[in-house]
Amino acid sequence: MTTLSNHVPDPRLITAFAERRDGRLHRVNPWTKVGVVGALVLAVTVFDRLALLAGLYGAVLVVYGLAGLPYRRLVGWYSLPMLFIVSVAGPLAFLEPGTPIGGALPTPLGELSVTWAGLVLFLELSCRSLTVVTFTLTASMTTKYTDVAYLLGRLLPRPIDQIALLTYRFTFVMIETLEDLVKAALSRGANFSEFWSNKRLYARILGMTMLSAIEQSERLVKSMEARGYDGDITLYGDVSRPPIHELFVVIGSYAAVVGYAAVVVYGVGL
Repeated sequence: MTTLSNHVPDPRLITAFAERRDGRLHRVNPWTKVGVVGALVLAVTVFDRLALLAGLYGAVLVVYGLAGLPYRRLVGWYSLPMLFIVSVAGPLAFLEPGTPIGGALPTPLGELSVTWAGLVLFLELSCRSLTVVTFTLTASMTTKYTDVAYLLGRLLPRPIDQIALLTYRFTFVMIETLEDLVKAALSRGANFSEFWSNKRLYARILGMTMLSAIEQSERLVKSMEARGYDGDITLYGDVSRPPIHELFVVIGSYAAVVGYAAVVVYGVGL
């Protein structure tokens, strides 16, 4: 599973960091982390300047390091969000009007060039996405499973909370199945270095993973029903209210974002 976890966040590794480590952020109340995630989502939506977005992203990276989490893993896990950023923000960088950077690229549809405004737009979208992704990973790797399950049960309506809990647990089964299929393919001389030349192999592995997941999910449902499952996973645990200084941090974060939006974005009070 090493080759996969280098580029895809491994739930087993994330759970190991959350359960076995004891960093500074591990001792922060889980409710505080949920509140900060909401403030970050609001901030990256409201902030309209590259300097602010870059500063916010830098602050999140500092928090990630203070939590004692590995930066090397984080760089590899950026593969999926960067793929989304390049596929969405990349074309926008060419379509944004402004002063071109360097020469133009001739195409059958005309000349294309990246402008300074397009580059700024690409960097803004990158900072927005990576900020939320980084802090979400940080919160996941510093919060125990029992606390996460309790928060899901309190925040999500039924039966969405049950679906989320079962999905999280069944993710480990799917990863083990995928790992076995990859090992079997490698033992038979498969090469995963080039995607397009091995697209049929990728499709077969994905198809077998889905079929195996469906079969195992059916057996799982039958075994749970045999043990008395009635649509409710009982959670034994409790997450206390955050301390007063953490409440001030959360309230201050929302106040700063809302204040910036009111004064700078909408011009209230000017």
